[in-house]
Amino acid sequence: MTNVFSTRDIGNYKVTALSDGVMKASLSLLSGIEPEAAVNIQQHAGIKAADDIQINSYLIRGAGRIILIDSGMGNLNHIGGELRRNLLLSGIMPDEVDTVLLTHAHPDHIGGLLGENGRPAYRNAALYISKAEANFWLDNEKLTSLSERALMNGSLFRRTFEAYSTVRFTEETAIAEDITAVSLPGHTPGHSGYLIDSRDEKLLIWGDITHYPHIQIAHPEVSIAFDYDPDQAEQTRRAILERASRENLLIAGMHLGVSGFAYIRSPSEGHYFLEYVRTASRCPP
Repeated sequence: MTNVFSTRDIGNYKVTALSDGVMKASLSLLSGIEPEAAVNIQQHAGIKAADDIQINSYLIRGAGRIILIDSGMGNLNHIGGELRRNLLLSGIMPDEVDTVLLTHAHPDHIGGLLGENGRPAYRNAALYISKAEANFWLDNEKLTSLSERALMNGSLFRRTFEAYSTVRFTEETAIAEDITAVSLPGHTPGHSGYLIDSRDEKLLIWGDITHYPHIQIAHPEVSIAFDYDPDQAEQTRRAILERASRENLLIAGMHLGVSGFAYIRSPSEGHYFLEYVRTASRCPP
């Protein structure tokens, strides 16, 4: 566990990357790259546990708002569960969160939304999700055609969806004047990012565009077993990498690593690499 917070000021907002912990995974989940090549990329990037996937959420404070993007795994299956502690260390009580924005409804993004009693962990928060994402996880017939795991994920989403008294769809409801949802489909049907555009400063929190960022940014064709539509996920990834590089856009991602923020650099057309930026402290930001 870590008390290190990485924070960036974006216009009227202070954005903090908060860790929920690490998810034990495997590079064997990747398609489109040889295992040895994947390991070499991780090692070259200085990543000691090459298979692990970092789980981040993002806290946004400013303009009278306290917003959380995603909720981590929340200790489901004994994975994660550090977000609540890190939220408190950052000076925020769960009841102070007025909005929770969801990138999508996989367990490592919604697992922390319910307490042990099945009640909302953020009881004063309005929940935002894309309608396309909600409809997908509410469709039992569609989920049955996929896998038992998809049905379990759908069951978790329905319990969460029903527990929150205020649920809003990003296609229909504005979040804030300078915070908007960005459709990034492929990883899931309604996968979304969130763009903060405030006082000429921008940050795109891109959700799960990558799970192993050093690998998938260098090789956008590499997909992961969690992708609903790998081809669409690749197209979305290539498009957002090109945009981030061209616009010098600061990005953040739920599996970007503990630093939480980065730029995408492109030494030549279609080739990209990650450049981390970090402002950190061992006390609440």
